[in-house]
Amino acid sequence: MAQETQRIGWIGMGRMGYSMAERLLKAGHDVSIWNRTRAKAEPLAKLGAKLGGKVVDKPSDLADVDVLFSIVSEGKDVEQVYFGKDGVLSGNKTPRILVDCSTIAVEESVGIRKRLKDRGADFICAPVSGNAKVIKAGKLSSVCSGPEAAFKAAEPLIKVFAPKGVSYVGEGELARVCKIAHNVMLGVVIQNLIEITLLVNKMGVPRHAFLSFLNNGVMGSMFTAYKSPALVNLDWTTTFTPELLRKDLDLGLALADEIDVPMPITAATRAILQMHIGHASAQKNPEEYLAKDFATLMETLALSSGMKLESENKQVPTGLE
Repeated sequence: MAQETQRIGWIGMGRMGYSMAERLLKAGHDVSIWNRTRAKAEPLAKLGAKLGGKVVDKPSDLADVDVLFSIVSEGKDVEQVYFGKDGVLSGNKTPRILVDCSTIAVEESVGIRKRLKDRGADFICAPVSGNAKVIKAGKLSSVCSGPEAAFKAAEPLIKVFAPKGVSYVGEGELARVCKIAHNVMLGVVIQNLIEITLLVNKMGVPRHAFLSFLNNGVMGSMFTAYKSPALVNLDWTTTFTPELLRKDLDLGLALADEIDVPMPITAATRAILQMHIGHASAQKNPEEYLAKDFATLMETLALSSGMKLESENKQVPTGLE
């Protein structure tokens, strides 16, 4: 039986959404879920049957919830599930608060906010930092913007899946700007991390030994630690794809052009990432290759370095234990 009286809706059962909704269910909340591919939500349906949740047939079935969460790939997807055929707002009912955790463009978010305001709904931008492993470890964080009263109403729910910290940065779309900046840094850091790892590796240092040193020092971080097993053992299990990273770098560069902020390191990283995406076309199954983790960038840079990579088959701490 759910412990909370608020009815919660959830849209999006991707790598992030599933684990985020699961935490709400396990915390005793009443969560109704919709996903384009219903089968991805079915495991949570079984959990929900015990704890007070369910899977619905279409987004419009979530129109009468109190708080609706969404996390999808692009702005057009948010618009579709909100306003499209059978969308949440396709009828006369409207959730009181809509919280979107996706990473989308600022101008897309502005348009969505206006349409929701016309329906009397409050819109909170709440993108998150981390991946599915981070969520399970209880170390996900979120940055939020929108009407402060609505944020405070939704904050206890956001903290369930983002217990590491929830930062309110102000009105409007400011959280979108913060998340775009965050993912720009993600791209730049993975690029440099791979470069220096290949440098020491080609000089004779085992990758696991170098990354252990790095992660134990002042330059180590949660990110460098949880990407270390991938770089050591060439494990490209997907957390975030190269194409999604390219999208976010493009969003950052577009913002920079708009307000005249030079971002030469980001531009160079974007060009290298594009080279990697082009490299995928030479693979046996390009689409399958591009569906792997963005850390596969290491293979392209190793090729450019005249190196043939092999797994070191080492147990490497993730920093999430």
